[in-house]
Amino acid sequence: MTEPVFVEVYEQAATALRNLVEFTCDLDWDDLPAEVQQRTAAVFCDDLAALITARDEPELTALRALQARSSGPAESLVLDGQSPSLRMDRYSAALVNGAAADWAELDGGYRAVVCHAALYCIPALLAEAEAADNSLQEMLLALAVGYETVARTAHAFSFPGLVLHPHGGLATIGAAAAVAKLRNLPSEQTFAAITTAATLCLPGPFDHAVSGALIRNLWPGICAQNGIRAADWAPLGLTGSDWSMTQVFADILGGSVDPTALGDDLGKDWKILGGYHKLHACCQYAHSTVEAVLAALDSRRVNADEVAEITVATHWKGRKLDRPQPETSLAAKFSIQHIAAATLIQGHAGASAFSAASLSDPQMITLRDKVRITSFQDELPWPNDRPSQVMIEFRDGQRLEGTCLSAPGGSDQPFSDDVILDKIMSNVLPAYSQAGPQITSILSLQDLARPWRECLDAITG
Repeated sequence: MTEPVFVEVYEQAATALRNLVEFTCDLDWDDLPAEVQQRTAAVFCDDLAALITARDEPELTALRALQARSSGPAESLVLDGQSPSLRMDRYSAALVNGAAADWAELDGGYRAVVCHAALYCIPALLAEAEAADNSLQEMLLALAVGYETVARTAHAFSFPGLVLHPHGGLATIGAAAAVAKLRNLPSEQTFAAITTAATLCLPGPFDHAVSGALIRNLWPGICAQNGIRAADWAPLGLTGSDWSMTQVFADILGGSVDPTALGDDLGKDWKILGGYHKLHACCQYAHSTVEAVLAALDSRRVNADEVAEITVATHWKGRKLDRPQPETSLAAKFSIQHIAAATLIQGHAGASAFSAASLSDPQMITLRDKVRITSFQDELPWPNDRPSQVMIEFRDGQRLEGTCLSAPGGSDQPFSDDVILDKIMSNVLPAYSQAGPQITSILSLQDLARPWRECLDAITG
């Protein structure tokens, strides 16, 4: 590209972002379609539950203890299931809650591009809304705005080959946009907070998830802190430039740019309606493999020593999840070999399928080495762009086969409200047994004027 073209792209992206910001700054709760309001509440409760269910992980316990030693005023709750409740300053709470939010791999995502948009907003919102005494409605509106902003950013700046992990690359954008909305910052300051946030992103390698490097789980928390800071600094003039987003994501990180994605069909194409929920506690790229194994088994129980080979033919993103012997639970959640073997042995891919014990289990070690990954026969269009076909070959010559073109949970095959509610309650109630009525109230969009601080007290008991 020549320099004038670069300047043109910078200006196009800046103008499109300003248009997006002006749109979101003018939004009130009643401006959101009823379907968007309902989805926002469901996404919030689902991701909140995913955060809570990771509370007992030893690394998170250690992180909370470390952070508590240097925390400032006790203004925001740490959702660790403990009584009495632990509160930290909002930045520390955003860090530790953000680290828990993606740990279990049960948070939702956004299918059209590589982006967990709600994850990038909620840890910062939890911390800020309690500290600033915002209402539940204000927080849900800020989530819808943050989701829209970061999902559109992910469309506008795309990265080929799964090199940059979005939990580091995008999360600061979502946090800054959401907190700016929660604070009702004017459009110019909101624009500045978002462009500043782009300069505070983390260049996390996608491969860290597959290799099991646990720093990957901290990226959303670090970015939540940075997003709050970006909103802090915008009114002071301590900001980036109009071109920061394009300079960071395109010039430095090598993304391709489509400025129109920031502003196309505002108010018509709500990105939160394109999200997905997860029942399997692993990377969504492998959910079709889980479903294909379950389809092949058709409720049959199998012993590992019966199996000669498992062939998984899957899409190109799924083939990136190639880790025959994962060293950490995170790596197991991004290992097709572990995911297929665990589903076959345990009959599910829930949290226990990725326990520390499963990593060293002799049956699992043997079975993982019997998994062969290959290409699905065709590259299919959305929503069947993440298919998997599984062939289980037995030592006695029998074969079982299962195919899944698109795993349930997305907008093409949404879970029922009852399924989502059951998932949320199963993740929340073991930690907070009295949370049910308040969770149900949020999902029903009741008592939205209630301060979030009071809602939290009702959840935690």
